[in-house]
Amino acid sequence: TVVEASPVVVTQVKTAKTDGYTAVQIGSVEKKIEKLNKAQQGHLKTTGGFAMLREFRTDAESDMKVGDKIDLSVFAEGDVIQVSSISKGKGFQGVMKLHGMHGGWHQHGQKHSMREIGSIGATGPQRVFKGKRMAGRMGSDRITQKNVQVLDVDFENGIILLKGAVAGKRGTLVEIRASK
Repeated sequence: TVVEASPVVVTQVKTAKTDGYTAVQIGSVEKKIEKLNKAQQGHLKTTGGFAMLREFRTDAESDMKVGDKIDLSVFAEGDVIQVSSISKGKGFQGVMKLHGMHGGWHQHGQKHSMREIGSIGATGPQRVFKGKRMAGRMGSDRITQKNVQVLDVDFENGIILLKGAVAGKRGTLVEIRASK
């Protein structure tokens, strides 16, 4: 999978003394600062505008400062990483596609119930039990793939080649972390 990785900028450094925990907030995908709301404009006035902000917790106080750039030099060929992204949304789906149920008989006596769920429980409780697998929205879930290998890093074009598929459609924001 080819992943375009533009450099990210540190927009805020959180410390245990000021915020109660340690973290680094980074911004990616540059955006005109005039297009942001006033709260974001005030927050990002020193670093410039960004469409995406993400916060990553750290174990100890970070030596990074606001405005530092993190580029592709942190990755090398052969590294093992983990990749997180939002999977493709598939809309409202039935139980056969969503849960892999088999449906009803495909023989005589079936009128319109070949792809239906069938019975959903006893009449005694007079309710549907929590967790009952029924039709619903499918996809749009956060997927984390671990032990993904970096095949190559193109520093000039800002591209990382990963072994295997990455969840999501083209243009989805992808978080790449060191594997734990």
